[in-house]
Amino acid sequence: MKDLASFSGNDAGIPASPPSSVVLPQVQLLTISEEEAGQRIDNFLLRIFKGVPKSHLYRVLRSGEVRVNKGRIDQTYRLAQGDVVRLPPMRVAEKAVQTAPGAEFKILLEDSQMLVIDKPAGVAVHGGSGVSYGVIEQLRAARPEAKFLELVHRLDRDTSGILLLAKKRSALTNLHEQIREGLLDKRYLVLVHGDWKNPRQHIKLPLFKYNAPDGERRVRVQADGLASHTVFNLLRKYGEFALLEAELKTGRTHQIRVHLSASGFAIAGDDKYGDFALNRALQKATETRGALKRMFLHAHQITFTHPETGKPVTLNAALPPECERFLKSLAM
Repeated sequence: MKDLASFSGNDAGIPASPPSSVVLPQVQLLTISEEEAGQRIDNFLLRIFKGVPKSHLYRVLRSGEVRVNKGRIDQTYRLAQGDVVRLPPMRVAEKAVQTAPGAEFKILLEDSQMLVIDKPAGVAVHGGSGVSYGVIEQLRAARPEAKFLELVHRLDRDTSGILLLAKKRSALTNLHEQIREGLLDKRYLVLVHGDWKNPRQHIKLPLFKYNAPDGERRVRVQADGLASHTVFNLLRKYGEFALLEAELKTGRTHQIRVHLSASGFAIAGDDKYGDFALNRALQKATETRGALKRMFLHAHQITFTHPETGKPVTLNAALPPECERFLKSLAM
C-alpha cells in the first residue's frame, strides 16, 4: 500500500503506462505542512485523489466525509498550517512512475523561497501536449528532497530566458498576487523583420485563445478576446530587422508573438505566427549574415518584490550565444 503522502500535488511524474487504481481502505488523517497551507480544500483533494472525478469529490465534501480539525467545511475553506484533515476511503490512481531525467539549469537566484533559472530555448516548462516532460519535472527529479516546487509563470517552449519557480506555497501565492496586480515587470528581447518606426509603441489588441484542428493551442486577435497590452521599445535597427524590448502589461498566451504578427512584424524564427519563408531562409548562413535556427524571443529581465523580505529584486539573463552571434553578423 502506498503511503497517502505519495499522492501529493508535488508529485508530477509521467506514467510509463496507464495508471492502475488502488483503494485506500481506511480513514486517513493528514497534518497540513507550511508548503501545503493556503490552498483551498477542493484543490487539495484534487491533488491527493488523482483520477477521482471532481463531481465525486464535491459530493464527499458536501456530505461531511472530509473534515478539518474534526469539523465540517465547505469547498472554499483555505487550509492553514497544522490543520488536521480527515480523508475518507477512496479509490485513487496509483502513484505515477517518475520517468523524467533529472536536470539542472543555469540558476539566477535561489533561496528558501524561490528558484529562478535561465531556461534554454526548445525546452518546455512542463509536460503535456505531446511533450513527455519539461523543466518542472526535470527539476523535481533532480531534487527529490524538495517538498514543494511549482512554476510561478510559463514561457513558450521556444522562448528562452528567466523563469520563476516557488519553493514554498506562501511564495507562490505572493508572486501570483503580484502578477494579478500588475506589479511584476517582465521584459523580453525580440528581433522582428520589417521597418519599425517608433522609438516606443503601445499595442493594445484583444486576444482570443482557441485550438487548431490538429489540437494545437493558438491565439488570434478577436474583438471579444481578452484585453491585452504590450509596450515595445526600439533598441537598434539592423537593416531590415529591428531589435525591440517588449514590456508585458498583461500576460496572455503568445501575447508578444500575436501582437507583433497582427501589426505586420514577424518575429525572426517564429514557426507559429511568423514569416515561414523568411524562417527557412534564416536557417542558412549567407555571405552577409549568420544563420538563425530558433525563435528570437528571450525573457531578459524581471523585477518583483521578494515574497519574504519585501525588497525589490531585478534579475537579468544575457542573450543566448546563438542570438548574440546572429546580431553581430547583421551588424557587420
